[in-house]
Amino acid sequence: MSLCLFQQRCGYVTHKCDLIPGLTVAQTLYYTPTKISGYLKKSKVKQVMADLALSQVANKCTEDLTLSEYRRLTIGIQLIKDPVILLLDEPTWDLDPLNTYLVVSILSNAAKKYGTAMILTMEKPRSDVFPFLERVLYLCLGDVVYTGGTRQMLEYFNAIGFPCPQLENPLMYYLCLSTVDRRSRERFMESNHQIAQLVEKFKIEGGAFRKSSNITGPNSTINHALGHGNKIPLLIGKPSSCSTGWNIYMRLLSATVSFKKAGMRQMFLRLFLVPLYFLLLWTFYREMQNFQRTYITRSGLVLNCLMGVYLLGIVNAILLYPTYRTRYYQESQEGMYGGTLFLLTYNLLSIPFSFITVLGGAAIIYPLIGSFDTPIDYICFASVLWACYLFTEQQTMAILMIVKDYLTTAIFSIYITCVCVTLGSGILRSIKGLQDWLYYATYATQVRYASAYLNKKVFSSPVLNQPLPFDYHHNCSSLNPEISLRDAVTNPFCRYFNGHSFLTERYTRDHADAFNRIWDEEFNIGITFAFAVGIILFNGFLYLIPLPSFVKARFRE
Repeated sequence: MSLCLFQQRCGYVTHKCDLIPGLTVAQTLYYTPTKISGYLKKSKVKQVMADLALSQVANKCTEDLTLSEYRRLTIGIQLIKDPVILLLDEPTWDLDPLNTYLVVSILSNAAKKYGTAMILTMEKPRSDVFPFLERVLYLCLGDVVYTGGTRQMLEYFNAIGFPCPQLENPLMYYLCLSTVDRRSRERFMESNHQIAQLVEKFKIEGGAFRKSSNITGPNSTINHALGHGNKIPLLIGKPSSCSTGWNIYMRLLSATVSFKKAGMRQMFLRLFLVPLYFLLLWTFYREMQNFQRTYITRSGLVLNCLMGVYLLGIVNAILLYPTYRTRYYQESQEGMYGGTLFLLTYNLLSIPFSFITVLGGAAIIYPLIGSFDTPIDYICFASVLWACYLFTEQQTMAILMIVKDYLTTAIFSIYITCVCVTLGSGILRSIKGLQDWLYYATYATQVRYASAYLNKKVFSSPVLNQPLPFDYHHNCSSLNPEISLRDAVTNPFCRYFNGHSFLTERYTRDHADAFNRIWDEEFNIGITFAFAVGIILFNGFLYLIPLPSFVKARFRE
């Protein structure tokens, strides 16, 4: 069987499965990509929930489920796809005896009802699950000790001289018999020799038991099929990319727009965190007056606006994206969809929310910078901040693609951002004071163009077109541009003639060339958005490249 055929016709329940918080049990099953939809899908979901004893918790969120309910839900995600064969890795791990019995009995009933072959591993099989196991396979170091019907197992081991004691659990007894004893060298050699004999005996005498099962008789094959509910699994293949993408998008939307705890947390982070930050910023800057010292204050306002959207983009990516990323890696192993489709659906959800939240946050702080009488200026101001938010969000998502630890990713992404802001913004360090190689390196940073636009917007306001007083007692009305540039160091009160003088000191390396493109608003906005769009496309390319197995494995276990 090829990998592609296995992914289309079979299912695999891993030992560890990370479901999306905020979704209910019914939503988790319904938004699993399958080829059926609408009424048929809803009916199938209800049927699977009833079979797995999940109907009573249909509206319960995945993060609130007990371990047994969670394990049954992961089984249901595979059953809803009607697999021919379902592999289960330790489905009863860490479950109490009652829930172990419940899970195994449910699997047995589902196998008969759906006609699905259930193959599961059990490290510590209990005696009460013995009646539900139709066949059993014991392996030791890859060699077959026994395979065949569960009830015929007792007959076989009796025949070769290894009867099970009356009060022993036969499943566990013969598992111990098939296990190497490593407590001492003597026990190791003795048990290893005994297992080798068992393997050889089964090769010689076990042929009749290999094809046996708990159903015997001349028509055992027919009766076995009829005992499974006269049903053949639906070999309907994989759903289309459009159908899969729609299911993924609706799953993301349902997890976000939810009145559950996880949904409210996501809504707060996506919609209210940025406005809350700008409201806090507004409380500190609302008393800003028109004095010489406010040139630095206004420069700090620009810096805080930039760093705010940059860091909040990182915070949102760190807190929201990893859950969906991990789920994507697990589902991609099943061949359900690829990285490009996942990233596309996530961006379709995330980008509109980010635009709304930055637009609202910009509306709070913009009165300190300009007037709403010219709404196009406000839209441009908000758009530049939005592009900065998108850039660091996508930058962090790219790092999270290969780095599992949230803290490591956050530190690395924040470090890159701080270096770029320090060198390229012209706020923390004057651009004209940079070494040549650093100066030209800033052209490759988004913050250079975003900061240039915001600084121009702030320092070209009408109130800064004339000399500002130092305070109520020192007037600078006699200052002119030449004096302000020549005597900036010797004059402690009147340093800047206007906003243009301040920007000249921060940005211009050659006074003869006034500002180059610092005043070109359209150019700065365009390049700022080019960086945002470019990193979105770059992420799409990254998720298009197949990742090494060891990278994906760290997100599965």
